[in-house]
Amino acid sequence: MILTVLAGALYVATALLIWRWPQPLLERSLPPLALLLHGIALSGYVFHGGTITIGFNEALSMFSWQSSLLLWALCFREPLRVLGMAVYPLTAAAALAAIIWPSPVSDTMVSDWKARIHIVLSLFSAGLLTLAAVQSILLAAQDRLLHRRQLTRLARALPPVQTMERLLFQLIGIGFVLLSLTLLSGLWFIRDWLAQHLAHKTILSVTAWLIFGVLLWGRVRHGWRGRTAIRWALAGYATLILAYFGSKLILEEILGRHWT
Repeated sequence: MILTVLAGALYVATALLIWRWPQPLLERSLPPLALLLHGIALSGYVFHGGTITIGFNEALSMFSWQSSLLLWALCFREPLRVLGMAVYPLTAAAALAAIIWPSPVSDTMVSDWKARIHIVLSLFSAGLLTLAAVQSILLAAQDRLLHRRQLTRLARALPPVQTMERLLFQLIGIGFVLLSLTLLSGLWFIRDWLAQHLAHKTILSVTAWLIFGVLLWGRVRHGWRGRTAIRWALAGYATLILAYFGSKLILEEILGRHWT
């Protein structure tokens, strides 16, 4: 609990620095400390010997931790720091939720190297596409502010529209490749879709993959950009989130079952 609270405070402090008091050195030094504390706490209640416990809140905490890690790393190369205003506070909230409402310890084994690869790929693909979704929302806000000719603090903090769109499609492109590998690696574990309660998750995941694929094709073939790209990106992300968290919430909280 102490580690998680400290990590949450550091996440929120970083977001406030980005929004109100830009301090490049602190913005780069606080997140790794928060990620370290959050990661230690996360491993303590997710991994138990050779088993793994990933309920709804644990999955959300792990998911957001990985998104924050990617954001911090990518900021050294690309102007993505403004995404921290949304990503870091959400990570703090997810971390606290996993501590306050923990899931029962499960007996799911993760000793298989195939399972580990699948988990890593799914986390990285989801993390990158989360950043792409946040980027889409900021791009939509930027587009609206420019059309209204409003020079707000947010408008001044964002890079040019062309840069924002380039970064959006870079994130989607890499995330799409990792999502493809995630789906392929998932085939190792499918024995009976209905018995393993994987049918809805698989169908929605493939649907999200198709949406992102069509978006990338539209970008290359027809030069899709602006509001068209934003709508497709958010639709794909919403479907992906529904595939994992929607299916997981219904299975665990309503039906009292788990993926196997």
